[in-house]
Amino acid sequence: MYLTDGKGFFHQGEIISVHSKKCTVKIIQSIPDRAKRNFHLTIAIAPTKNIERFEWFLEKATELGCDEIIPILCRHSERTVIKTERLNKVLVAAMKQSLKSELPRLNDIQDYKTFISSAKNLDAEKYIGHIPELSDSEFPPENPKGALLQSIYTKGKKVLIAVGPEGGFSEEEIAIATGNGFIPVSLGNSRLRVETAGITACAVLNSINQ
Repeated sequence: MYLTDGKGFFHQGEIISVHSKKCTVKIIQSIPDRAKRNFHLTIAIAPTKNIERFEWFLEKATELGCDEIIPILCRHSERTVIKTERLNKVLVAAMKQSLKSELPRLNDIQDYKTFISSAKNLDAEKYIGHIPELSDSEFPPENPKGALLQSIYTKGKKVLIAVGPEGGFSEEEIAIATGNGFIPVSLGNSRLRVETAGITACAVLNSINQ
C-alpha cells in the first residue's frame, strides 16, 4: 500500500498483521515528493455562511497546492464559528485524492486585527484582495481597475494573501492592512464570491511558480 505523512514524503508499505480494529504496516521505502512547490503560500480567508462552500474552497486549494489557511473574522463576516476537526478531514481527503504529499495547516479562526498583528513581521509578500466599489450611478457598472496579483507578485517568494467576506473588507480593515505592509490587489474584472476568489488566488500563484 502507498501512504503519505502529509509532510512531503510518500511511503510504500506492506500490511504485516491484521486485527478487527487495526492493522500493522511495515514501511518498505520512503520517497521525497519531487513535485513539491518551491514557494510557501498562505491564504487568509473569511469563512462563508454556507459551510459547504468553504469546504469546497478547502478541497480545491489543497488540490491546487496551498501550505496554510487562516480563517479570519471580519466586520462583514457571515460565519463566526468553524469546526476545525471536520474541516481537517476535508483537507486530508483532498490531499489523498489529488496525490499530494503535504497537508495544508488549518488554523483556528482569528479576529482580523489579531491576524494583521501576527502577520506584521512576516517575511513574505503580503496582499489583500480589494478594488474600489462598483459605481451606483451607471448601468451596467464598469469594473474599476486595480493592480492584478500576477503583475506584481515576485515568482518564488513566500506569499500571504487575504480574501474578505461576501460584503468585502471594510475601509477601516483595508487601512489597517495597508498600514502593516499589505498591498491591495485585484483578481480580475469580475466580482467573485469568497470561495472563488480564494481559489483564483491559489491558481494564479501556483501557475506563476510552475
